[in-house]
Amino acid sequence: MNRLVFLLTFCLGLLGNPIELFSQESTNRVLFENVRVFDGRSTVLTAPLHVLVEGNQIVRMSSSPIEVSGPVQVVAGGGRTLMPGLIDVHVHLVFGALTMREMMSPMLSERLILEKASQSAEQTLLRGFTAVRDVGGPIFPLKALIDNGKAVGPRVWPSGATISQTAGHGDFRTPEERSRRFFGEVSRAERYNATFIADGTAEVLTAVRENLRFGASQIKLMAGGGTSSAYDPVDVTQYTLEEMKAAVEAAEDWGTYVTVHAYTERAVQKAIAAGVRCIEHGQMLDKKTLRMMAKKDVWLSLQNLVADTPDMDPVRREKRKPVLEGQAKIWPLAKQLKVNVAWGTDFLFEPDLNLQQNQYILKLTEWYSPAEILKMITYDNGRLLQLSGLRSPYQGKVGVVEEEALADLLLVDGNPLADISLVANPSEKFLVIMKDGKIYKNTLPDQ
Repeated sequence: MNRLVFLLTFCLGLLGNPIELFSQESTNRVLFENVRVFDGRSTVLTAPLHVLVEGNQIVRMSSSPIEVSGPVQVVAGGGRTLMPGLIDVHVHLVFGALTMREMMSPMLSERLILEKASQSAEQTLLRGFTAVRDVGGPIFPLKALIDNGKAVGPRVWPSGATISQTAGHGDFRTPEERSRRFFGEVSRAERYNATFIADGTAEVLTAVRENLRFGASQIKLMAGGGTSSAYDPVDVTQYTLEEMKAAVEAAEDWGTYVTVHAYTERAVQKAIAAGVRCIEHGQMLDKKTLRMMAKKDVWLSLQNLVADTPDMDPVRREKRKPVLEGQAKIWPLAKQLKVNVAWGTDFLFEPDLNLQQNQYILKLTEWYSPAEILKMITYDNGRLLQLSGLRSPYQGKVGVVEEEALADLLLVDGNPLADISLVANPSEKFLVIMKDGKIYKNTLPDQ
């Protein structure tokens, strides 16, 4: 059976009944008239343009009216801003949709996971995020539903289960769960496809290839300690050089790359030596390591991590202190040293945080201009997604407004280059949201 058909059948079986397709306006052609374009790179908007979308692509942009024969849906822009859809390159659509209590509940089921995550994915798209990179978790069933129009959500670049050594950041076992290698029992988190606990090059290779088998567009490896995990202090380095090299080679054989969770200089320098192409987090890095990243063209996928919250475990709060202290320094330092920086949110186990996804963009204003911020959350993040090469699940350019690019577009009421706060108010300021040439939201006055 075709793998995609299998995944979709599996997902629908979990739900019992197909998810009703979100009400959307859909024609083969959509014409945006009289819009000023932020193309993803420029520091100014264009003069008024007309933009024609056919199927899922932008096919023509012109300062003159575009004559179209046959059916076309016309969107009267009224001089508003047309820009690329937003991109978040560090999400966990499943882990971010469930609380820790729900994750640990004996009532947890694949059906509940899919229901919660699909609701969250729909709201993500309606906040203007037309593409995300999911860097760890049981994402494949939800992605299949979205891609087949049975659920609503952004494009998803999936990593699949995180890959972690024993006692690593992805070792989610409870204290009573013993080692699979010694006792033969697969842990709960592994049963739910949240993580692979893999030790030694042979197991790492198997874990990488298993994720690639199900359609991973990149591989996520845990290379250092974390703040939300039980066993590993933040300062520890995880995986040997040989284990990481094995993961990199297996990913490269499939034309894609490895990204790693890491905070410290030692962990990141080892990852660079292994050929890793992207670092997630890195808030504790020094100038030497950042220079190495710039020289080797290694991306830094960075976040403004949420401050401590009342629901946060006290142990996690303590572990987070050096990371939170470092994050105010890393943004200006990475910019100064010309590291390729991407932006993401990384919300975990507190679903209400998702409502602040757009507001977190504004935290960048301390170090970046509005034009730099908009470029980062569209064009730059889109460049990072393209590292997946032929393993990208969607062939075509994202993060830009140009001819032949994929039609992931926002019509904004105002000019975000002049007022970046507009992107933090999607319910009122994002009047039209289009993904893959389909309009999922249109609150323009009757035309």
